[in-house]
Amino acid sequence: MIKYDVIIVGSGIGGLCCGSILALLGKKVLISEAHSQPGGVAHSFKMKGYTFESGPSLWSGIGKWPTTNPLGQILKLLEEDVELIKYKGWQVIVPEGNFNLDVGKEPFKQRIQLLRGEKSVKEWESFIAEIKPLSKLISDIPLLSFSPESINFSDIINLSSKFLSNINQLPKINKGFGHLVDNHLEDTFLRNWVNLLSFLISGMPMHETNTAAMATLFNEWFEAESYLEYPKGGSESIVKALINGLKKNGGELILSSKVKTINFKNNLSTGITLENGITFNSEFVVMNTDAWNSRKLIPNEICKRWKPKALDINKCDSFLHIHLGFDSDGLEDLPIHSIYVDNWEKGITAARNIAVFSIPSVLDKEMAPKGKHVLHGYTPANEPWEIWEKLDPKESTYKNLKEERCSIFLHALRKIIPDIDQRIDIKMLGTPLTHKKFTNTYCGSYGPALSAAEGLFPGCKTPIKNLFACGASTFPGIGIPAVSASGAYAAEKIIGKKAFKTILKKIEL
Repeated sequence: MIKYDVIIVGSGIGGLCCGSILALLGKKVLISEAHSQPGGVAHSFKMKGYTFESGPSLWSGIGKWPTTNPLGQILKLLEEDVELIKYKGWQVIVPEGNFNLDVGKEPFKQRIQLLRGEKSVKEWESFIAEIKPLSKLISDIPLLSFSPESINFSDIINLSSKFLSNINQLPKINKGFGHLVDNHLEDTFLRNWVNLLSFLISGMPMHETNTAAMATLFNEWFEAESYLEYPKGGSESIVKALINGLKKNGGELILSSKVKTINFKNNLSTGITLENGITFNSEFVVMNTDAWNSRKLIPNEICKRWKPKALDINKCDSFLHIHLGFDSDGLEDLPIHSIYVDNWEKGITAARNIAVFSIPSVLDKEMAPKGKHVLHGYTPANEPWEIWEKLDPKESTYKNLKEERCSIFLHALRKIIPDIDQRIDIKMLGTPLTHKKFTNTYCGSYGPALSAAEGLFPGCKTPIKNLFACGASTFPGIGIPAVSASGAYAAEKIIGKKAFKTILKKIEL
């Protein structure tokens, strides 16, 4: 029987980052993925010439160097290039109006001036002025190189020299992002806008969202030279780059291989057994699974050591999805991204109050057949699981509810493409049950609802010394940059701090 150095359960972005780094350092790595497609939430699928995205559609900080984005840093480390298409704008449909908005410092200020006046512009300038030193502090201390679980005395000395000029900023990083908003923004639109961005990133309102994550985002989106990036070929291209980084260094990936259990002997993990009965042995195991599914893989007597228990962790809500292929004839200047908010007063967590759309074929014609566009829309982590959990997808009750709940998408799209109903070539709707099925996430959830105001996400270590975790249930939390960093932290625990620091020096981190 082949024995691996490391087995990783799940091929989400965190697991792929972990595996590719370990393979780069000579470890014999196996990644086992339950789904037929790798990438976790970031996977895509093809149908009738369309490439449909299933997950993240907003990318930034990958292609430029230097970058504060851990994913961009890992791709640099692996020497994997992804062809990126740069762009600036997206469409915003909110109660205050329907307008195009470019990322960058001046476009948003101009929009504030038109919508809210000079007083609100001054508020925004004051807000950004306070975020800037936080952004600099974070860029000076790369997330990839400082796991909270592995900082030693020499690291503290090194960090202290970088902290000195901004020492007064440290307490702000440890709070939820909303405290900065409370200090500077009174304008209701600006407060709603920042709350919305926070929710899109973390699945949590601004007071519960990590300040460091938001300061990084604002640095990428609201600087003078800001731009967004779309990977040609979609998120699949990012996944392929990480898989190539894994395989070119001897790592292996198996698909349609759901793990039934993680095996243990003498309080150590010894490998995994798949649902088909095949067993693989290893020195280390890394779980790229959410907090709830991780517990299901572990025997009860070992699970008892975990605190808190999985059932005690609050979860973010789930998603509705729409995938469309539609006729592009006569449609000029379509936005690649659009965001729709029905009513601010309902709150950003209200079900079916917000919809986000991506039409990647606007930038990448190969994503759809000639004369067509492809679209992915979703409601961002605000669809309750409870109304779906007992329904049978084969029954009419489920199908009727799906059509009813997903009607928000076409309602919003008619504001962008008035005759969208007549243009549709393919339409597929998804519910929390769909999301759970294809991403293997608990209740189709975005992840744990852990408030940044109450502390950090748990780290990658577990009570078992050779069993680690990565992904959206571990520090730094939810989102592509965060899960990328979490994969690197798990790799660091396995290869050791010294070896990890040595490879980071290759990219000057």
